[in-house]
Amino acid sequence: MRITTDSVTSKAEDRSDIIRQPELQHNPRSFLKLILLGFSIVGLPLIAALIYSAIGIDQLAEQSRKIVYQATQITHGSSILIDEITVMERSVQHARILEDLSLLESYFQAHTNFEKTAIKLLEVSPHLEQQLLLEKLRLFETKIFREVLTLYETPQNLPGLLDKFATMLTLAQDFSAGNYRLIGQNVNEMSEKAAYARTLVEWELLILIPFVILLALAFSVFIARPLRQIDEAIYNMGQGKLSSVVRVSGPQNLRYLGSRLDWMRRRLLKLEEQKILFLRHVSHELKTPLTAIREGANLLAEGITGNLNKKQQQIAHILHTSSIQLQKRIEDLLSFSALQADKTALIKQRTNLAQIIASVMKDQNLSIMCRKIKIDLTCPELILECDKQKIGIIIDNLLSNAIKFSPKESCIKISAVQIGQTIQFDIVDSGSGIDSADEDKIFEPFYQGRIKPSSHIRGTGLGLSIAREYALAHGGNIELVKHGGQGAHFRLTLPIRDPEAQL
Repeated sequence: MRITTDSVTSKAEDRSDIIRQPELQHNPRSFLKLILLGFSIVGLPLIAALIYSAIGIDQLAEQSRKIVYQATQITHGSSILIDEITVMERSVQHARILEDLSLLESYFQAHTNFEKTAIKLLEVSPHLEQQLLLEKLRLFETKIFREVLTLYETPQNLPGLLDKFATMLTLAQDFSAGNYRLIGQNVNEMSEKAAYARTLVEWELLILIPFVILLALAFSVFIARPLRQIDEAIYNMGQGKLSSVVRVSGPQNLRYLGSRLDWMRRRLLKLEEQKILFLRHVSHELKTPLTAIREGANLLAEGITGNLNKKQQQIAHILHTSSIQLQKRIEDLLSFSALQADKTALIKQRTNLAQIIASVMKDQNLSIMCRKIKIDLTCPELILECDKQKIGIIIDNLLSNAIKFSPKESCIKISAVQIGQTIQFDIVDSGSGIDSADEDKIFEPFYQGRIKPSSHIRGTGLGLSIAREYALAHGGNIELVKHGGQGAHFRLTLPIRDPEAQL
């Protein structure tokens, strides 16, 4: 069983990727955990503010409940004190008028109720001022009670106590009025606290909402970054940009996915290198026997081996023409493999563009004559700094492409003009043009459009790709120009001076 080096290497890379995974343990292990962590951190300020506001409102409600309870108890108790004082005064007055001490029973009952109510009010009254006033009232009532006990056997002496009941009643009324005043103050304080709590909640919302939004945006960027890195890596691999290392930050599972994408990138890079190496070797191997075929066809056509009849000359001519076309295809493959290997070094010199065009037309003269195509050329003397060979390949590919797709006895228009510091080269054929579905793909390697050439010769699909790469290497470009006429219109733009030499 044969095991290739690539398979061994890939397995080793797989093992190295697995070995590297423990280094990622400090990161979140999954993308889901990262999202949950982000939501938790974003929601934490809102939850904290909600809890703080709830506690504040609960405390405010509890304080309000206590104040309401105390106000109710004190108001009710004050009313009871006044009533009991009235009862005590009336009882003493009746006992004096009727001189019946048994009528003091209601006094003693009212005294007992007064004591119980006063003690309860002392427990619920929150203000020291009211407590002192209530204690004074109790002492005053106790003094009266003792005097009543002292004068119990002499009811005729009770009238002196009636004035004291009036004083006690005034103290009780002062206590009640003070309670109402303090209740009003408490209500105002509670209103102020409620307004403060409302203002605090409004400021919390005003501060927290923008903060939470910014925090959410920050976490969105942080969470979206690994996805964006993965998307960019996939896009670059799809575009054939395999030189950049794939790096994905974030949770462990996404970083592992990034390492697998980088492994895929390396594998594609190796396959691309193998493809280029294969093209280079095949092109080189084909070029050697092709040279012998072309030289043999030339010898036959020149009659070195003997005179040929008309049919033999036609066959020799076909062999010679086909060998030239095949050599151009092989040269395209060699140029493409050189481009893929990044061997596009340019040897620039001052060159006359008209001479390059004339040289290319001379090489294509046989194809032009065979198809009886008319060339409408407009090109003044234009001097530019360029690689003469590479520019010749560009123009040759554009011209051969135009010839291939132009019908017999048609016209190809070629023009070159200087616009500022740029030379604009246009070539327009009379063929069927470029299908709209092919416009974005015609410069891709090995791509051949839907419209077939009118000649029997098929290309490799590398001509326009190589031409554009050489144009870009010169700081120019090739583009397909949309026009209302028949055929395809290609435009080559080149700088007159070397852009690198001006830096």
